[in-house]
Amino acid sequence: MIGCVECDCLIYDAGSLKEKRSVLQRIIIRVRQKFNVSIAEIDHQDLWQRTRFGIVAITSSKISTERELHNVLQFIDSFPEIERTVTSFEWF
Repeated sequence: MIGCVECDCLIYDAGSLKEKRSVLQRIIIRVRQKFNVSIAEIDHQDLWQRTRFGIVAITSSKISTERELHNVLQFIDSFPEIERTVTSFEWF
């Protein structure tokens, strides 16, 4: 089962694209180290305080995929400098 999550996030303390990239790189690297998922910034690359992540997980069952994606979202929520706003799931 393939699960895809798109989540919009706000980065409140970013005053430049360089600061935004610093926050995003730290989050992306830690997610890749901790979970077996693919993650990338897929939208709002030119805005300082907004981003959209695309996260994809593939497992043998929908329950496992959903659990992995929810764990990733909880991990992203644990970072104080970023707030997740809109999240959408797709299943293939």
